[in-house]
Amino acid sequence: MSNDLVFYTNPQSRGRITRWMLEETGADYRTELVDYASRMKSAGYLAINPMGKVPAIVHEGKVVTEGAAICAYLAEAFPEAGLAPRPEERADYYRWLFFAAGPVEQAVTNNVAKFDPAPEQARMFGYGSFAATVDVLEAAVSAHPYIAGDRFTAADVYVGSAVGWGTLFGTLPKRDAFTAYFERLTGREAYARAAAKDDALIAENAPA
Repeated sequence: MSNDLVFYTNPQSRGRITRWMLEETGADYRTELVDYASRMKSAGYLAINPMGKVPAIVHEGKVVTEGAAICAYLAEAFPEAGLAPRPEERADYYRWLFFAAGPVEQAVTNNVAKFDPAPEQARMFGYGSFAATVDVLEAAVSAHPYIAGDRFTAADVYVGSAVGWGTLFGTLPKRDAFTAYFERLTGREAYARAAAKDDALIAENAPA
């Protein structure tokens, strides 16, 4: 495995998003498993990600954290994979990639925490309200076969993961548009490879 690209993850985390993206690039990479009990808060790992969170990657000595940033970075670092946006796709690509990383993430986590901004507070929060955010996300995934148009891009890895996890764990409502969009993504070979690798890590590290 290459030391030029190192992937720090836990298979029961958002690291699964980065694993999928790495498999889409076809790049050679080395996986470093970061457990929640000890290594994630160790001095060594905090030197890579001071937030003590996964995923993180180190590519040619440079650290990248945050799922959306990693997806965008890898798309540009490995252009031969064709995952970066074409000129006509850039607006939707960046818009919805960061919509999922910002308003959707904030709306979902606040909703899970049972925090619902009062109408007069809505302007203080980038997402306004959970209901509005869900409706906008539904419209976005319904507009085209993929989030930036008719072609799969790195933005679909991140947006698709948000939709897939959200509907699976009940943090997003199970709407037909979400189901149809995610089903288009889960048929990809890279998605299947990534899931198999992470599921194998979970099995290997399960308590005896």
